[in-house]
Formats: sequence, structure tokens, C-alpha cells
Amino acid sequence: MDHPGADGAHRIGPYALLGRQSTVGGGEVVAARTDDGRLVTVTVVRPELAADPGFRDRFRSAVETARTLSGAFLVPVVDADADAPVPWLATEFTAGLPLRQAVDRHGPLSEPALRVLADGLARALAALHEAGTVHGEVSPDSVLLTMDGPRITAMGIVGATGSLAPSPTDDMFDLGSTVLFAASGGEPDTGALPLSLREVIDGCLYPEPPDRPTAEQLVDYLRRQDLPALGGSWLSPAVTADMAAAAAEVGSVSAGDGGRGPFPPPSVIAAGKGVSRRKLIIGLAGGAAVLGGAAAALAFSGDSSSAPDGRAGGPGSTARPASPSGVRSTSASSASPSSTDGPESIVLAGPDAAKAWSDAGKHAPTCLEASDKVVMVVTDTATSFLDAATGKSVFPQLNTSNDFGATMNKYPTAYADGVFYLLCDTPSRSGLLAAFDAASGKVKWATKMADVDPGGGTRAPIYLAKYVAVSGNTVYVCGNLPSTSSSLSDPSTGYIRAFDAATGKGLWRVKGTDINNVLVPPSGSHLLATSAVPGKKPGRVQMIDAGRRGARGWNVSVPHAAYYFTTGWPLTCYAAGLFLFAGGNGNTLFAVDAATGGEKWHQRFDAKNGDQVQIGAPFSSLDGTTVYVPVGSDLVALTSTDGTPKWIATLDGANDIGGSNMFEASHRILGKSTQCSADTVFATDGAKTLWAIDAATGRARWKYSDRGQPDVGFLWTVGGDHVFIASHLTVTAIAAHGR
Repeated sequence: MDHPGADGAHRIGPYALLGRQSTVGGGEVVAARTDDGRLVTVTVVRPELAADPGFRDRFRSAVETARTLSGAFLVPVVDADADAPVPWLATEFTAGLPLRQAVDRHGPLSEPALRVLADGLARALAALHEAGTVHGEVSPDSVLLTMDGPRITAMGIVGATGSLAPSPTDDMFDLGSTVLFAASGGEPDTGALPLSLREVIDGCLYPEPPDRPTAEQLVDYLRRQDLPALGGSWLSPAVTADMAAAAAEVGSVSAGDGGRGPFPPPSVIAAGKGVSRRKLIIGLAGGAAVLGGAAAALAFSGDSSSAPDGRAGGPGSTARPASPSGVRSTSASSASPSSTDGPESIVLAGPDAAKAWSDAGKHAPTCLEASDKVVMVVTDTATSFLDAATGKSVFPQLNTSNDFGATMNKYPTAYADGVFYLLCDTPSRSGLLAAFDAASGKVKWATKMADVDPGGGTRAPIYLAKYVAVSGNTVYVCGNLPSTSSSLSDPSTGYIRAFDAATGKGLWRVKGTDINNVLVPPSGSHLLATSAVPGKKPGRVQMIDAGRRGARGWNVSVPHAAYYFTTGWPLTCYAAGLFLFAGGNGNTLFAVDAATGGEKWHQRFDAKNGDQVQIGAPFSSLDGTTVYVPVGSDLVALTSTDGTPKWIATLDGANDIGGSNMFEASHRILGKSTQCSADTVFATDGAKTLWAIDAATGRARWKYSDRGQPDVGFLWTVGGDHVFIASHLTVTAIAAHGR
């Protein structure tokens, strides 16, 4: 058995095991390395747990969910094998010291460090809970202290360890217990908590789950205290020295016997800043859209009159598909290419971009939105407006803010017809949708998203807003309602809320497990939504008729494509009166009439070497004539009317952690990682590079990267013929043509 402690073997999957770190949930946590020297952390499931008949299915589902998550205080999942003799999970190796080890060796944390700990854990859990999942065992063993804050590890394991899934309120109790451990040194004495934390951590430990605060409420509680920021390192010199010593030791073990010798002591797993990030984390494409590394050599198989096996098709002139496997459209023309040969791919290469301007502020932006004249910059303290031509401030600053900002499945800003829209908070009010006049920077209106309980009670629905979009005279806010179930397998309930763009008055709303990943076209009255995670049942895409106050319209079954329905950013697009979405086994793009659902064409993407490929989130040009489809390392341009391939742009080289470079949009859910101007396609890649691609030829105009950008990458948006980039405190403007 390829498992430490079983028969002395020191490998599992592709990894050489270096040493044990701790025991978390259902497994042993071990440091490991690839054959080329990159480090990961592997959690090896206990054999008796793996023998549970239902465990592997739960584990596989939990890993799929964990792969879609990201956040500053979460350790990403990069690899897993639910079918191995002993299942295992690999996450990015993160330089740090387990909380239990730090407290056992060096005593309780200081009050400022406890605040950083509580805030970081709450932000991590807020990201998990917003995604409709939970951790299940936040503890001193699953919390890692790093120089940049705490990190939660072991995602994907704990939720699979039992048939009774934990709930978000269980996570909050565990958060309170973990902070209490760090404050008291292990004794469950709430008197050890500092006054600034005592009330809220006591609340996390309430015996009645509904009385505990949510993760977002805890973050807001700490923010509103407005205590002075901690200067210098948040950890004591003794802890940081321990981390540095352990970093040197783990580096020598990895470079020495390659992990093939006897297991080193547990202390070598606690690594610090002494090892570079590139050498410490593994370059695997977790959640990548392409299997087998097959991305670029694509063969096209278009056919408008028949559908590939197992795919979804449009219902033609009927309201519903004729069978669960989809139907064939009888009205579509045979427009897609019949040849298996597509255009030759063009390897992207271009000069470094020339900056139009660059300016630094006092606070790091969390959101950006732009018109051709004004850039709206949102931070966790205020909202500012900059001249798009010069970068200088043009209007007075507003007190609206957004702490969490734009993420992989959240985009809280929009611009249309001279108005900026923002999901935001103010010092006295939270959960607002606000509209700002782009010509003056003044507030046009602000609407609170929370409802008043019609029964006169204190509880009101909580709308977790994911993104805002505008179509014509209507503003739409889309997101999810918190789950009341403790089961991760239960489908999530999404919603659409429509507001009058002129006044902010609520117009209508719909909700349901069939309302997720909503696509709002820039015009027209038809929206598109996908069903929640369907499990073993077929998912579906469904038209939502805004002209009939959100009434359900046609729907199309999409079997065998469960990945597509994970709650998050839309994996659909709209172009020239057509809705486009992935189907089949994730390798086929379908184009259907937005009003009727009748299929117009479909295009299947196959690798020439026979490997299976899966497309990412499609997007369209501003005029709707072209659809761009990311497929791993490729970006394919198709004619919207018939799906004919126009060009293929291909990335070369490695991503920022050593794996194959891919377009960010090739991953399953990654928000706005692609945008267009009138004649340029902008796309980011795994090497944290922004490419400007000529929309007519597929050739690169320029590339931009910032070596000092945050680990999560920079924020960016397009306004007019410029792209605007925020990296740490700096906002930079680049012309689409690089001049």
C-alpha cells in the first residue's frame, strides 16, 4: 500500500513523501514533492475510512467543490485520487507553522495576532459558505500560520468523512474554539479572550446554532471596531524564527535524498519565508478545463442536423426537449464545418505593453469598472473616480466600499449608458445596490438588498449577491440564498432580482434551484440560467423571460456535464440573438435561439491526439459577430452565425507555478478573465499575464505582466479603447493598440 506507515513505502500517486505534519479529519497530513522538486501537502485518507462504501463518492464530490474555490486565506486543492487504494488529496504547499504547534511551543497569541487570526478565518469561511460549501473541521491542526496571515487547509477531506454533513454554523463554532485555543494556550477559558474579541467569539460558541454569527458578520464586526492596524509582522519573533528554521530544514530534505530516505521529524513540515514560492508549490492544473494536456491541437466537428452522443440540443420549435438526451433541431441550417481540420494555431508572442499612465493610491482597489472617460476605483474604505485619459481624480470621493471585491465567482460592478452600478456598504448601512452618475460622480440612488420581514419579525431573507448586470432599463442582481440544509449534496437556491435602472425601485424577483449561473445579455428580455449541481441527474439551461417578470421559458437538458452547473460565474454567453453554452461531455458548444431555444448550430472540440477536452466560459465580441471559446491553452474564434472557426491563438510556456500555461477562462469558474473592446480581445493566463489580441487576426498586440502583483493576480477592466489594471496600490492604463 502506497501509504506511510503501512509497508514503509514513501510515495503516493506521483509524490515522494517527506514527513508527517498532523492529523486532520479523516487523514494524515504529509509534506511531499514531485520528481522535479516542487512541494505539495498531501492528506492521506485513513484506510478504515476509505473502506466505508459511501466514502469515495462523497470524497469525489467534495474535491470537485474544493477545486472551484479560491481565496486569500484558503489553501487551494491541486490534485486528488478518489479511486486509489488509499484515497489522497494534494494542496499547494504553503510556507507556515500549524497553529497547534505554534501555541504549544511559544504560548498564546497576542491580541493583535488574535484579531488577524479571527479575521482571516472568517474571510476564508465566508468564501466557502458563499460557494455553498463548508469546511467541517476548522481546528488548530487545520489552520496554518503564515507570514501573510492564517490559512485553512484540508479542504475536500472533512466534508466526506461522514454521512451527516456539517453546517456553516458548525464552522463558526469551530472558528470560535480555534481562536479561543490560540488565546488561552489550550484551556477553554473565554476569560483569556481580549475585550475586542470576547463578545463575538462568545457568540460563535453559543449552544444554539441559529444564534451564532455568520462569517461575514464576524468580518464586519471586526472592521467596524476600526482599531489601529498592526505594524510589522503579525507573529512574534519566536514564531517567525521557528518558521525560518523549519524552512531551511525542509528545503535541505527536499534537495537532499529526494524524500526517499527515512521520514524526517514533524518539524521539517513547518516551512517559512526562506523557500521561494515557485519552489514550494506544485505546478498542477487543478480544475483545469483540459484533460491529458491536449489543449491546442484541435479538430472541429460541426453538424447542425444531428447531435453528438450524450449531448444537449435545442428543443427546436417545441418548448421542451423530446427526450432526456436532447433533441435535434429540424430548422437549423448546415453551417458548421464538416472538415476535421481547423485553422492553424498562432502562438502568442508580442512586445511588452507601453503604459499610458500609472498612479498609486492609499488603499488597494477591490473592484474596478470603467467607461471610455472615467474609471471607478472601489476599495475597502471608499469609492473614487479617475480620469481615464490621465489617471487624475475627477470627482469627490464617496464613502461606499466593498471589502471582498471581485473574485473568481463574484463581480460586484457594472457600467451602462453613463451610469456605474456597485454592490457596496457604507459606514452606516450594508448590503446596498447603488448607482452613480458617470458624468458627475454623484449618487443617483441606493437600494438596500435585504427585505423587511412582512410578518413583523426580526429575521429577513439574506441575499448573497454575486454579480450585478444591466440590460436596457433594468439592473439585475444575481446570487444565492443561504442554505438551511446541513447537506452539501442539496442543490443551491439562486435568485434574480430586477430593479428599475432610473430609480432603483424593485420590479420583480424569482428564485429556485433552477436559477443559478444567470446570464444577462446587454439587450433584449431573455435571460439564461442553469440548474444547481444536478448530481447524477441531467442539468439544464433555461430561459428566463424578463418581459414576463421572470417567468420560466424553454429549457434544454444537458446530461453528463455536471461540472458546468457548479454555482458561480456564468459559463454561458450571448451573441447576435443566440445563447451559447457547453454540453455533451463538456467538449461541445451549442448555439440556440434566445427566444425559442431552437438549435442553430453546435461545434465539437476534439484534440487531434484523441484526448478529451473541455471548453471553458465562452464570451462574445461587443458587436456579437464573433464568439471566443477558451480550450486549455487555446483561444478559438468562431463566427456567431454558424460556428465557423476563424482563428486559434495558443499560449506557450509554463504558468506561474510551473505547469502548462492556460487561459484563465479555460477553468470552470473564473469570473471576468476575458473582456473585449471594439477590435481587441483581452485575456489573462496562468502566468499572470494579460494579453491584448487582435480580434481580426488572433495575433498578440502586446502583453503585460507585473512581477510585483499579488499572488491572486491583478484586477482589470476595459473602458473604451483602454484597459485599466490594479496591482496592490497602483492603477495602470494601457491603450488597446499599445500606443
